[in-house]
Amino acid sequence: MSILKGRIQSALLSAIFLCGLLSSCGGGTKDSSSSSAASGASGTAKGTEIYYLNFKPEIAGVYEEIAREYETQTGTKLRVVTAASGTYEQTLKSEIAKADAPTIFQINGPVGYAAWKDYCLDLSSSELYSHLTDKALAVSEGEGVYGIPYVVEGYGIIYNNAIMEQYFALPDKAVSFASAREVDSFEKLRALVEDMTAKKEQLGIEGVFASTSMSAGNQWRWQTHLANLPLYYELLEKAGEGDVIRAGLSAQEIDFTYAENFKNILDLYLQNSVTAPGLLGGKSVADSMAEFALGRCAMVQNGNWAWSEISDVDGNTVLAEDIRFMPIYTGMPEEEKQGLCIGTENYLAVNARVSPEKQTASLNFLNWLFTSDKGKSYVSGPLGFIAPFDTFSDSEKPADPLAREVLDWMEKDTRSVIWTFAAFPSEDFKNDFGDALLEYAQGSKSFDEVKETVVRSWKSEREKAGAAG
Repeated sequence: MSILKGRIQSALLSAIFLCGLLSSCGGGTKDSSSSSAASGASGTAKGTEIYYLNFKPEIAGVYEEIAREYETQTGTKLRVVTAASGTYEQTLKSEIAKADAPTIFQINGPVGYAAWKDYCLDLSSSELYSHLTDKALAVSEGEGVYGIPYVVEGYGIIYNNAIMEQYFALPDKAVSFASAREVDSFEKLRALVEDMTAKKEQLGIEGVFASTSMSAGNQWRWQTHLANLPLYYELLEKAGEGDVIRAGLSAQEIDFTYAENFKNILDLYLQNSVTAPGLLGGKSVADSMAEFALGRCAMVQNGNWAWSEISDVDGNTVLAEDIRFMPIYTGMPEEEKQGLCIGTENYLAVNARVSPEKQTASLNFLNWLFTSDKGKSYVSGPLGFIAPFDTFSDSEKPADPLAREVLDWMEKDTRSVIWTFAAFPSEDFKNDFGDALLEYAQGSKSFDEVKETVVRSWKSEREKAGAAG
């Protein structure tokens, strides 16, 4: 049984993502070679070259190693090209038009499928799809399957347990609980953080939280990831558990009902940080991760992808065995049942416009990567993926300590917070939100004005989309 089949999360993710996908995908086309190629037959002639356009620059070197190993084992040449950070769509547009186009590429969920549906092979009869533990996670349309998720990710508040244990050993600590694992509400989190701030000199830290980075291009942890929580709960109330993303995609207006809860946690970050609020416009995510890695703070909001950003910092003091996750608590009712924010934006697609031989060869490679012992060793090792396939046993968890933490939280008796930001109306909406937050942090805008900006921008962006459609 796959490690991803937790007691609650599989059913939750199934319902949520299915609704999101059904609401977002329009009519698609199927390549005439879909049924034969998607079976992933192993009879591909040696010497066939396939081409993978990689989305993640941070693992480009690992894919190059994988390509060499795969050619040694199978005789099939795998060419890997990696798009520069933030340029994947632009690179794909350029590469897909070439005679030697990518045979494997990535789409960003239902929105990406809408843009690339004419190039997406139907994978419903592929071996890889048969191993997907939760079929509703796939990007589908009708009976067809056009994108298969290859990694599940999670985010929350990362903390350094070595510093936490130092705090809990203090004879004059103000909290009654004995470890960070006992924090299961905003009130407990606030009590812990404020007392740690009062004792920061004893703990040898400059602040409890890393800098709340607000510089241009670095606001996504707040206007997307943190904003996910209040809007998830608002849409959940309106739609019910199974319809939250569809409710978001169809919502012409929002009330920002839980703005005060968002303010709770944001203020806690701002008031207990390494950097004063007025200086945050010059801080980046990289700055925040370096502060955490160097032991200048005890906590930072980010996802499991952040381990490499921490471990690769020159002078890093955070040991793998000391790194932990806790959920982002905001003061919601019954939040002791809340888990991490869990989801995916990464889906593999096979080019429907390349030859059947290349389609089959591409599927063979994907099968090797996610089903063979050697391939899986790369996935759970240097790639660090939490792979949603039943081919991975409990003993094949990723080596990455934050990925293991995500898996542990998925197996707890808690409710994950779905990535509802997939339903946010536009990038402009998120930027409007982020700009308003910077002004709030700098003291030039009230939080009531932030709320007004969020509500107004959501409505105007939906109206623009409707007019364009």
